[in-house]
Amino acid sequence: MTLSMAAFGVLLGLTFLGIPIAWTMIGVGFAGVAALRGIDPALAMVGQVAFETAMSYDLSVVPMFVLMGNLVNHARLSHQLYDSAHSFVGHRRGGLAMATILSCGGFAAISGSSIATAATMAKVAIPSMRRFRYADGFAAATVAAGGTLGILIPPSVVMVVYGILTRADIGELFVAGILPGILAIGMYLVAIEWIVHRDPALAPAGPRSTWSQRRAALRPVWPVAVLFLVVIGGLYAKAFTPTEGAGIGAFGALLLALFKRTLTPRALLHVLAETVRTSAVMFAILIGGLIFANFVNLAGLTTSLQQWVSDASIAPIVIIFMMIGIYLALGCVLDSMSMIILTIPIFFPVVVQLGYDPVWFGIIVVVAAELALITPPVGLNVFVISGVFKDIGTAPIFRAVAPFVVVDLLRISILATVPAVSLALPSLMR
Repeated sequence: MTLSMAAFGVLLGLTFLGIPIAWTMIGVGFAGVAALRGIDPALAMVGQVAFETAMSYDLSVVPMFVLMGNLVNHARLSHQLYDSAHSFVGHRRGGLAMATILSCGGFAAISGSSIATAATMAKVAIPSMRRFRYADGFAAATVAAGGTLGILIPPSVVMVVYGILTRADIGELFVAGILPGILAIGMYLVAIEWIVHRDPALAPAGPRSTWSQRRAALRPVWPVAVLFLVVIGGLYAKAFTPTEGAGIGAFGALLLALFKRTLTPRALLHVLAETVRTSAVMFAILIGGLIFANFVNLAGLTTSLQQWVSDASIAPIVIIFMMIGIYLALGCVLDSMSMIILTIPIFFPVVVQLGYDPVWFGIIVVVAAELALITPPVGLNVFVISGVFKDIGTAPIFRAVAPFVVVDLLRISILATVPAVSLALPSLMR
């Protein structure tokens, strides 16, 4: 166990130095296995893990969902989602911020990525909020918080990876994310209401839309709802597998982009190249995580943790909250995908030993990982938005995002103590 903890320290240290997490996990994992078993077994292990991961049929779902999100994003549906939400709530004080949360939820249902949701919606929502004299920090914090919905509301690439690592049903994971996603949107809207009640100058009211304007704004976004219902509804009814659902979703997104006439040959080539780059990064992180997990298992860390849990007189829910705390700490240096790939092989056997449902724990992990995206000092969503709008520093965003962090902590406490919120819909599937 001492060797495992030293390896974790080296891994985090190398990550602080700016070395990509994929190569860090591969290097540390290889060195650890070589120290325990020798160079030749370590080389064989690295080759086998890389080959089996690249050839895995189950993982073909990842590039398909990434392609689906890229195609829908290129169809400029982010603007239409925002305009639709704006037409219904934009007249309220803080209404543009509420519209941002709602449109982030809609975009999350087709993108599967928190960072992509934050970066895309920042370009759409922040200029609009600036026109109505919203405070820059509050506007950016709203987008950062709304962006976290990208990995919770299905389809989620992070959930796919969790399902593959734990052999949990990916369809059940997607369905399990629906109610927690709705809860997140509702709590964010309450947080905005509270913020503007305390300081109305942060978010002035906008003009009220007529019902005819609202119907016109809804018209362009119905294909997104249809695409979401087809993919998630088919998985719920077990009409097709997650891999088939990803293919159907990508094909539907292609038809949608063609219908909107935004997909030129050059644009299609760009979308495909971006999908390949994103998928390659995800596969590299996954391969690195599996190599590091093999080393940790050989070093006996998982067995030691299971033994500690058996011997300790600690309530199981306390252990779950300890894991949540570790995720929040890791969020200071790692992105959500890296955190999950790094920790699940270690934590999951303990969770199963405690008797918890793998689908429920998957939702807990995703919510903890998304919370880390907006907490200082390295909330990735905050830095992404600050990078898009270079005149908005990270300090005012972190200050303004504090109420959203508070409601997220409350939300994860609810999900941890009331498993029915996450398991109600999967139970119906079963």
